[in-house]
Amino acid sequence: MHEDFRVLPIGWVRSTRVSPLDDDWDAVESHVELDAERFDPSALLGLDSFSHVEVVFLFDQVAEHDTESGARHPRGRTDWPLVGIFAQRGKNRPNRLGVTVCRLLRVRGLTLNVAGLDAIDGTPVLDIKPVMSGFERRGELREPAWARELMASYWSS
Repeated sequence: MHEDFRVLPIGWVRSTRVSPLDDDWDAVESHVELDAERFDPSALLGLDSFSHVEVVFLFDQVAEHDTESGARHPRGRTDWPLVGIFAQRGKNRPNRLGVTVCRLLRVRGLTLNVAGLDAIDGTPVLDIKPVMSGFERRGELREPAWARELMASYWSS
């Protein structure tokens, strides 16, 4: 059974980063500007009491025909194992959805200033959620060595 769902952006990323480079995202401060036709500042009321937010966004510059549904080598590196698209966080995902926890620096009007959001300028934002400790991981985190190696300079150089 296939169903189509309509999801409208709640806002857009404004950033100096205009291309999807893979590393040094913590150095990037960006803004999420909410759609002023759909929201007023009350939509963000109380969000400034949180240190981090989770931003859900669309990799809109990935063409549908470039999405992956099987396995690939992360970042095209054949020295890393062939793994399924759901075992990695690449932008060529079937629904092109990205999710990032980033530091919330400031809330002003309809704008969030954040650091560490790995989305480029103009990226449609689909949702924003506060990060609450009760929703963080439960139990031990396990990951393969290639994933740790991939992330070694993702946030900082």
